[in-house]
Amino acid sequence: MGSGKTISVAGPSVILVYAIIGFMLFFVMRAMGELLLANLNYKSLRDAVSDILGPGAGFVTGWTYWFCWIATGMADIVAITGYTQYWWPEIPLWLPGVLTIIVLFALNLAAVRLFGEMEFWFAIIKIVAIVALIAVGFFMVITAFGAPNGTTASFNNLIEHGGFFPNGITGFLAGFQIAIFAFVGIELAGTAAAETKDPETTLPRAINSIPIRIVVFYVLALAVIMMVTPWNEVSPDNSPFVQMFALAGIPAAAGIINFVVITSAASSANSGIFSTSRMLYGLSLEGAAPKRWGVLSKRQVPARGLTFSVLCLIPAVGLLYAGGTVIEAFTLITTVSSVLFMVVWSYILVAYIVYRRRNPELHEKSVFKMPGGVVMAVVVLVFFVAMLGVLSLETDTRTALLATPVWFIILGVGWFATGGAKGAQRRIQIHERV
Repeated sequence: MGSGKTISVAGPSVILVYAIIGFMLFFVMRAMGELLLANLNYKSLRDAVSDILGPGAGFVTGWTYWFCWIATGMADIVAITGYTQYWWPEIPLWLPGVLTIIVLFALNLAAVRLFGEMEFWFAIIKIVAIVALIAVGFFMVITAFGAPNGTTASFNNLIEHGGFFPNGITGFLAGFQIAIFAFVGIELAGTAAAETKDPETTLPRAINSIPIRIVVFYVLALAVIMMVTPWNEVSPDNSPFVQMFALAGIPAAAGIINFVVITSAASSANSGIFSTSRMLYGLSLEGAAPKRWGVLSKRQVPARGLTFSVLCLIPAVGLLYAGGTVIEAFTLITTVSSVLFMVVWSYILVAYIVYRRRNPELHEKSVFKMPGGVVMAVVVLVFFVAMLGVLSLETDTRTALLATPVWFIILGVGWFATGGAKGAQRRIQIHERV
């Protein structure tokens, strides 16, 4: 959904935008990887941050990470609504979102194993579709396929319509907002690998494969789209993955791709619902959330936390009516999500810097050292600060950026209401005894 707008503002330079963000986040993942392997008792990024930076940082990280996925889930609901309009433009805006929330809630409530089953099939659909899209796109380019609208697929489309930076440095910088959102959840690859039977092997393999995935699923996919469909022909209000096949005169394929992107958005929303309910469960056990959220159902599902998280997705339906278009609502929510994820990623980097200062011996023994060490951690932190500046340049993203501090005010009130550092220490001691 967002890549259409990104292409429309940045043009072909969006390829460089995704490459730069991917490059920076690779070092976040390497920092997290070294931290998780330095202490195998860490099972999440919150564990590492809380242990190294203190319970206050753990409190902020845990709750912010929960809200990150709530915002992401809301964005997914908005995206699904936009995709369904491709087939049924006359249906009420609220209907697809409400149905998605109900279905995902029911499936997550049924059993934990259904989450894995759903994600397996969602992943297969996405991977096969994107690889097929790249292959078909390259075939169109090689055969100089001519679309009904008069355009011809060609490598030259990347430079002929105003150059690689058609909207200058301003357009290039504007492309970072939506592009950052495309990477949210990247840290799940590391935290999931850390819970496997052999994290020393699985975690480095998962993290080191990220650059390849970025090149294939982001850089190549977008490059192919803009070779087949010149960037200035891409609508900012729709998915360019669907547009590519529609403009090429293959409506059946466009419908299939539309189905794929719906499953992709549903997959992300599903991950958000699953992860937020588990985060609330963990926070509850430590007394940082209501006790009733720390109870499992007969099917071993944190049903109460799940219900609360799902209810928090409902405002997404209201946002569809607050803005002028679906993409406006999507931009608003994704900006909030992007800012909060950068906060969480920053906590990982700060924790890494403190870990290096306190435990130089652990770093020396590490078999998965972060390339560039503290220097690269600082470089990425500076990059995140620069991205906050970039988000302030555009009116739609500036509004969301200015609203984000409200969340941290709420967290500050919650921290002191639960006893601050003394309350956190008391909760940890109770949790350890249990």
